[in-house]
Amino acid sequence: MKARSSSGPAAIPEKLYFKIGEVSKIAGVPTHVLRFWESEFPKINPRRTASGQRLYTPKDVELVLQIKTLLYQHRFTIDGARQHLRLRSDDAPSVAGQLLSEIRTELEQLRRLLE
Repeated sequence: MKARSSSGPAAIPEKLYFKIGEVSKIAGVPTHVLRFWESEFPKINPRRTASGQRLYTPKDVELVLQIKTLLYQHRFTIDGARQHLRLRSDDAPSVAGQLLSEIRTELEQLRRLLE
């Protein structure tokens, strides 16, 4: 089984799905912490088997490692980490760019009024 490196020091093995115990070992956090993070971070959404067992994708595992880094190394709060991840999402740059464009337009109008 090959392992690919992620953004953190832990390597994620090349598998389609991981059980919660495997994710716990990869991330170095107890399983109850992973279950809590699922309730706090909607982006962590493991599939469930018919028996209710959680199956995490490699993308979920990478997100868990990012959250762990934000909370444990950068000392973010849960709310701060959630906001940071939301701002880093794919749709955030277009919203931020649009907001900056509106601010620039208003500032240019103000400059014209002052001249």
